[in-house]
Amino acid sequence: MKESSLGYLRCIKCGSVLELDLFKKCVEIEEGILECKKCRSLYPIIEKIPILWDDFANYISNRRMLGGKLVNSVSSKMKKFLKNSLTKNIKNIEDRTKLEERWAVIYQNSMRSRFYSRVKNELGQLPTSKLVLEYGCSIGIISSFLANSSQTVFGVDRSFNAIRIAKKESKENLDYFVADLHSPIFGKTKFDLIIALNLLELIEPAEFLKQISGQIHKGFLIITDPYDYNRGKNSVKKPLYENTLRQNLKNLKFKITSNTDRPSNISWNLKLNSRATLNYKVDLVIAKK
Repeated sequence: MKESSLGYLRCIKCGSVLELDLFKKCVEIEEGILECKKCRSLYPIIEKIPILWDDFANYISNRRMLGGKLVNSVSSKMKKFLKNSLTKNIKNIEDRTKLEERWAVIYQNSMRSRFYSRVKNELGQLPTSKLVLEYGCSIGIISSFLANSSQTVFGVDRSFNAIRIAKKESKENLDYFVADLHSPIFGKTKFDLIIALNLLELIEPAEFLKQISGQIHKGFLIITDPYDYNRGKNSVKKPLYENTLRQNLKNLKFKITSNTDRPSNISWNLKLNSRATLNYKVDLVIAKK
C-alpha cells in the first residue's frame, strides 16, 4: 500500500481515521494493521494489499485455502493475526479461493478483448481527472491505463488474487484495495471519475448507483453491463436494464452523454480456456454531473 493512500481511508464501521501499525515496509507498506482507535476495528495489510472488510474472519472463512497460503508467507506478527482469524472460521462455507484464482486468469487471458480498447478510447476523450476510482477493478486493466493520465487512481475489488496480480504493475499514483463494493472505505471523499464495468448483476444496481452518486459532486461516471441477471439464488432483487438504468441515472441528476444515450452492443469476449469463449454484448453508459 502506498503511504499516501492512508489519508484517504476510513473505518468501514464508524468512518473514523485509521492509524497504521507497521510491520514491514520497503518502497510500499508491505505488512501492517490499519486500526480504528474509536471502534477498535482492525484491517490487515498483506503483500502490500489492504483488506478492508468489516469482518476479516468472515472474509478469510470464505477463502480458507488463501488463508492457509498466507499464513506460511507472512511475518510472525501477521501470522498470529491470521491464525486468530482462521480459528473463527465458519464451517461448511464454500471456499472461493480457486474460483477467484480462475477468474483472475480468465481476465489475464482476455486483456486484448476489443471491449477494453473501446473503453480506453472513451476514457481518452474525457477531461484529465485528479482523483479516480474503479469499482470491480479485478487485475487492474483499466485502473492501470487511467494512471497514465490521472493524478491519483484507486482500484477496489473483492478478490485478493486479482488485486495481487494488479499490484505487479507498480505505478506511484495507483493503489488497490480489497473491499466489498458497498463499503465506505473512502469516507466522504469525492471523485472526478468513477468506473464500474460489468458489475450490476453482482450488486443491487439502484443502491449501487445511489452510492456512486454520493461520491461524485462534479465529474463523470462510466458504466458497462451485459445485464446478465440470471444468477439463481444470487440474483439481484431489482435489476436495471438499458432504459431503466439511464432513467435511474437521470433521477440522480446525471446527464447521459449524447453518444451513449441509446443502448449499445459492444462485444466483450472472455476466454474461459483453450476450447471455450464467453461472448457478451455489453451496453456502455457515460454520465456526467
